[in-house]
This record gives sequence, C-alpha cells and structure tokens, in this order.
Amino acid sequence: MIDMKSKSPITDHDIYLFKEGNHFRMYEKLGAHIVKKGKEDGTYFAVWAPSAASVSVIGDFNKWQPGANPLGVRWDGSGIWEGFVPGVGHGALYKYHIMSKYYNYQIDKGDPFAAYWEQPPRTASIVWDLEYRWHDGEWMKKRREKNSLDKPISIYEMHLGSWLREQGRFMNYRDLAPKIVSYVKEMGFTHIEILPVMEHPFYGSWGYQVLGYFAPTSRYGSPQDLMFMIEYLHLNGVGVILDWVPSHFPNDEYGLAYFDGTHLYEHADPRKGLHPDWDSCIFNYGRNEVRNFLVSSALFWLDKYHVDGLRVDAVASMLYLDYSRKEGDWIPNRYGGRENLEAIEFLRKLNETVYREYPDVQTVAEESTAWPMVSRPVYVGGLGFGMKWNMGWMHDTLEYFNRDPIHRKYHHEQLTFSIWYAFYENFVLSLSHDEMTHGKGSLLAKMPGDDWQKFANLRLLLGYMYAHPGKKLLFMGSEFAQWREWDHERTIDWDLAKHMPHKGVQNWVRELNRAYREEPALHTRDFEETGFEWVDCGNWQESVLILLRKAKCKADNILVAGNFTPIPRHDYRIGCPGPGFWRELLNSDAEDYGGSGLGNLGGVEAQNEPCHGRKYSLVVTLPPLSVVFLKKDKRPR
Repeated sequence: MIDMKSKSPITDHDIYLFKEGNHFRMYEKLGAHIVKKGKEDGTYFAVWAPSAASVSVIGDFNKWQPGANPLGVRWDGSGIWEGFVPGVGHGALYKYHIMSKYYNYQIDKGDPFAAYWEQPPRTASIVWDLEYRWHDGEWMKKRREKNSLDKPISIYEMHLGSWLREQGRFMNYRDLAPKIVSYVKEMGFTHIEILPVMEHPFYGSWGYQVLGYFAPTSRYGSPQDLMFMIEYLHLNGVGVILDWVPSHFPNDEYGLAYFDGTHLYEHADPRKGLHPDWDSCIFNYGRNEVRNFLVSSALFWLDKYHVDGLRVDAVASMLYLDYSRKEGDWIPNRYGGRENLEAIEFLRKLNETVYREYPDVQTVAEESTAWPMVSRPVYVGGLGFGMKWNMGWMHDTLEYFNRDPIHRKYHHEQLTFSIWYAFYENFVLSLSHDEMTHGKGSLLAKMPGDDWQKFANLRLLLGYMYAHPGKKLLFMGSEFAQWREWDHERTIDWDLAKHMPHKGVQNWVRELNRAYREEPALHTRDFEETGFEWVDCGNWQESVLILLRKAKCKADNILVAGNFTPIPRHDYRIGCPGPGFWRELLNSDAEDYGGSGLGNLGGVEAQNEPCHGRKYSLVVTLPPLSVVFLKKDKRPR
C-alpha cells in the first residue's frame, strides 16, 4: 500500500529510467496499487499501452463497463495510462479495456503487472496487497554461505501440482510447506527448485507458458500463502530456487500478445516473434520497456518473495536467431550472424542487475549448446550467470547407461569426455523433469537388464553423479526409483518408497546427500580443476573408472571406484595417494540400498606397491554395477 495525495506516484525520474531501459522495479509503479487519498481509499492503476486511443479499468466494481473508469495518458510520451479509482480495494477483480489507435481494435486485457490472478480458466486480474510480515531474517543474513559456489548445493526439483495431492486435489502452499520441509530435510537436499509457479493459463504447460510474470499461480493459494511456504523452508534451512521463463509467453487473447493493437511485448515479424516449438510469442529484447518488464519480474521474486535463486529456462532459444528454424525462416543480426544480440545484451543486464542488488543469490542457466562463458562474469565477456546446467554430461551419461553393459566398453569416452570441459563453466549436473516425460521414461525405466540390474544401474548412475564435479539436481520421484515417467496429472508414486528395492534407492540418495554435505572433497572444489584427478580412466575393457576428489586438506580426499558392468571385480588393485587404512565411506551395493551386500568389510589397508603411477595401492572388491567411495581413516587403528 502506498500513500497518494493529488499527484501520480510515477515521477519524471521514473519515466527517464523507463524510457532508457533502466527501471528495474517497475512493479512499484505499474499495475494496481491500493492507495490512500485523503479520507478516500481506492486503487491507483497504471499500464503501458502507447498505441491505445483510450484505456479504462473494468471490473466487478463497475459491472465490467468500458469507459466507466477511464485512465489518462501521461503527457511525457511514455505511453503510460494511469488513474485513481475510488472505492476499489483488496480482492477486487479487474481488467483493462483498451481501444487501439489502429484497426478499430478493442480488447479486454489482464494486467501485465498483476500481483494475483483468478484461478484458470477464469482470466481476471485481482487487486492485491502484498503486505507480509517475514520472520526469516536469520536465513537472509546467512544465505550467502548457503548459496556459495564452494558449498554443497543439492537441489530437489519439484512440480507442486503433482508432488503431493489431497484426495486428487491440489494442495495449498501453506499445507505443502511442512510436508516439503519434512521430506527434503530427511533426504538431505539443500535447496528445492520449483517448476514455474508464475501464473499460467494451461496447467499442462507445467508453468512454462507464463502469463502472470508478477503473480504466483492461484491454483495453490494466495501470494501470502506462497510467502509462508518460502519462509517455512528458510526457517528450516532449505533454499528456494524458482524456474523463470523470459524466453517466450503464450498468445492467449487476454495476455501480453498484441496488447494495445500492436506487437508491444513481442516482435512483429514471426521470424523473430513466434516460437516454432511452442507456438508462443518471443519477447522483443531490443525494446527498452520490455527489458524493464523482464528484469523487474526477476527482481520482484527476489524482493517480494525472498527466493534464493532463479533458474532461467530455455536460454539457448534466446541466444540463437535460427533456433529450431529452417533456412530462410530467420533474420540474421546486423553483422549477418545467427546470434541474437539484443537477447545477449538483455541476459547480461539481467545478471548484472540481479547480482548487484542481491549478491547472495544465484542465477542458473538452462543452456543446451556450447555457448562460451555462460557462467562467467559480464566484465570478462560472459553472460553473467552463476551456474549452468550441464546438458552435455546429462545426454552422454544417460546414453551410456541406456546401453547393455556388454557394449559399454566401446563407449567408455561417454563417461570420461565431460571432464575435458567440466571446469569451463560452473556446472549443475541435472537429471531433471525434461528427461522423464514425453515418452522418455523414468530414470529407472531407462536402465538396461533385469529388475535387479535396473536398480543397481540407477544406484550407480546416482553415485557417479555425486562423485563427478558439479552441483546436483534430481527430479522428484527419481530419488525412490519411480517406475513410470512423470505425469503432471498424478501425484508421484509415494507407495513405492515403502518397499525394497525402491526404499533402498531412497536410502542411497539420502546417504549420498549426507556425504556430499559433510565431505569437503565432494563440494568445495566443484568448479576447480585442482579438485579432481583421474586415477585410472583408461580401463575401457572392464568398464572401470577410478577418480580422486580432492579437498583443500589432503586428509579429506576421497577415492571413488566405479564398476559399470554386472561382473564383480575381486582383488582389483587401484592406486591411492598414500599409506594407511582407507575406510569404505559409501558402497552402492550395500544391502541397505537394495544391493547384494558385496564390499570391502569396512575398508582396506594400503600396500606399499605402486599402481596407476602412485607409490601405494589398495586391493579392493568392486561389486557388480556399483560405485565405492573410500576415504583415508584419520583415526589410529
């Protein structure tokens, strides 16, 4: 709520920044704001519609009559229409009735800056006061450490509508909060990442067809309900990352598309303004006011909702003008190239602004190409993201694990190639929702062999991911080996987690998260070449990999051995960094995880016999389809 006397809350300085594309808190100026005007309460409305001949506010307070509450256009050429409507308050339904200067075009539009919307399929915006008394001050003071690149970041990716339901119905954000916290803390994840909660017309888009860039979806409750959920997670030490989609938006009539009778937010030419994959509109990143809108949206969620990070969707589709387009269906940039120069400038401005205003959060790019320096600072020529999903690792690794183990020796490089580029970016190893839908099957279903081998392969895959440099992300249901692929219309199959071997996989993920958090070697140098070393990457004939994760203190180093075949390797000699007793820290074949129980009886004493270029070695048992983590025991034996 803001105080307002006789003049507009939009100042000349606001307009100056707005026009030059540097006003990144436009949500404080545009939209619907409950105000006090002397003794008379009401709502101040402001909307950008430069090609409108007239704009009026329609709603349940004036029987949706166009012209009943007209707005006035500002004299400064900004294209902003504004006005005060007395008697309109919290909870009122409204839209803007816009009459364009062109083609006698008239339309009722929702508010691009609406803080709340009716639940789809209803389409009105709602006047809403975002006042909330936060209690997560301690988290906010200390979250820089939680989000630091040298700290453990293990992310549980969730879709709220299908994670858990009550009698088939969506649950409220408030009701979900304690259940999410209880489970995520038990499993040891440090953060959750939520598929887009910004308002979207079509539930089946999973939130990736965003229409309300400043409003949480009303499917799960009110804005304050979502604030409560985020606060509850913070009070229990769990970070929150939101999926955010600045790459495209749906063309629903009441939304952003053709807003004032012109292509205001999107490019007019379909070769730049229409996304061929999703039949949606592409933002005009070269327009200052559009950049204001998008960067303001990003800051809004960090400001009003205290989120700890933004995962930016479909960055590759923004960077390339020819993305998913045939020859002749795209327009080159001014140099004749395929790079979208306006989108590059926008992304750099976005990240510079986010990290200037909120240096203790992270932005994460879903970028599927080899675009250089995505997660490097803008001042050295990068895009400025904090981290980037490692799509190459995901693709190669899943393709490798999909193969029958008898053929894996011919594709050994699919496991080892990722290290060649592992430190060029700050990578997140993601096994996300994208790999578990549209006929791709669940992680478990992708694994070859009989049921025992499928579960063993999955445990091996997850163990290999936690051993590999990079932060971790796992989609819901994968942590207990769901058989079916994800379906947004159903809750995940929680009953499976009560029974072995599904419960065994769940136990394994819990222990991997525990080790990842507690062992410095597994997280402090995720993005440093000095944190990783091959011990033996060349035994392709037996499909065995040996690697060393290195901490700043040598005593914390961890030796990892993976056997990617169902053949147990007895008396297998591996080089180790030094003498002493090497304790078996983790073994994916343990019975607690659903394995056969083959292992090293707690650990192995190093022998003074050279191997793999090292003076000392261990003679170990490598169980079938397994990964073993070994650490030198500091305690005297």
